Amino acid sequence: MTLKQILPLAAALALLASPAMAQNEALRTACGNDVKTLCAGVQPGGGRIAKCLTDQMSKVSAQCKAAMAAATPAAAPKN
Repeated sequence: MTLKQILPLAAALALLASPAMAQNEALRTACGNDVKTLCAGVQPGGGRIAKCLTDQMSKVSAQCKAAMAAATPAAAPKN
């Protein structure tokens, strides 16, 4: 592949990744303190932090709950 072929592909991939990256940053910002206090011993990866927060939802801050709700896709309607 030449550089002329790679650049447009890289730009397209960056545009596709941007919403997910922004969403992850919003979660980190909103839930950072909750993760530190409620899930301090949990190793990141494999959805373990999300499970920890979900398991302790009654203790999670309002801003983290809102960020989690915004990041969770709505359930698809069943036919």
